[in-house]
Parts: sequence; C-alpha cells; structure tokens
Amino acid sequence: MMLQPASSPGPQLRDIHLPPAPSWWPPAPGWWVLAVLLLVLSLLGIEWWRRRHRAWRQRRQVLDELERIAGQHQHDDDAAALASALHQLLRRVARQHDALAVRQRGDAWRQTLARVPVDTTTLQQLLALEQRMYRPSVPFDRAASVAAARAWLQLALKPARWKPAATEHADA
Repeated sequence: MMLQPASSPGPQLRDIHLPPAPSWWPPAPGWWVLAVLLLVLSLLGIEWWRRRHRAWRQRRQVLDELERIAGQHQHDDDAAALASALHQLLRRVARQHDALAVRQRGDAWRQTLARVPVDTTTLQQLLALEQRMYRPSVPFDRAASVAAARAWLQLALKPARWKPAATEHADA
C-alpha cells in the first residue's frame, strides 16, 4: 500500500509546457529586407541586360547594313552611290552623339569623325567619301573605304569610345 502525501497547502503545480514552435509566416524582418534586396538586384540586372542587348542589337543592325551596302555595290561601277550610302550611314550613327552631325561639313564634320579614336588613315578615308560623292574624278578605293567605315562604326557604336566635343571640353 502506498502512502498518499498529504495535500499541500499551496497551489497545485503542473508539468512545464514548451511554447508552440514559431510559425514560418510571417518571416522575420531580416528575411523581408533580404527579399526586397534580391528583388531590386534582379530588376537592376534585368534592366542592365536589356540595355546591353538593345545596344548589341543596334550594333549588329548597323554592321549588317554596312555589309549589305558593301555587297550591293561590290559589282557596281557606281562608286558615287557607294560613297553616298557609306556617308549616310556614318552620319546616322554620328547623329546619335551629336545632333548637328547631319548638317556638318568640312572641318566640323572632321571633328565629329575624330571624336572616335581612329587612326589618321581611316579618318582621311572617311573624309574622302564626301568628296567622292560629288566629284566623280576623285580616286576611290572601295575596299579601303568600306574597311575604314567598318573600323569607325565598330568604335562609334560604343558610346564610351566617343571623346567629348571641343565645346564640351571648354565647359568642363
């Protein structure tokens, strides 16, 4: 037979109970900060990729157009038409960096072309395009002109390659 303890005068004590496990939702504030940070970085990455893809696509279109022009005029005997097409392509690309490029002639056009770091031979070849369009008697090397246009365009289509204009230098 077992003896029963006498009832104690104090409160009846129960076993220790653990609190319920924390819920996974809502997450702690640190997880919210991490989620927002990841979202912002993802959006910035997507925008960066879109800009790079757009710039790449634009470069590809311009260089494809150059190849189309060169192929179209390869067998023609019309050097003036080739010079005109190359000149128009150069002006369209230059207009993206200098709105006045479509109206420039002579030294102003030379300065715009020189804002892209190309060698002197390439620059002279590009300047000869304008003369060849209006003077059929000027000697014209088709292959060298297309190669010069290609070299200039490959550098000109990268905005970081453009040097500031002389007026921009004076303001700085």
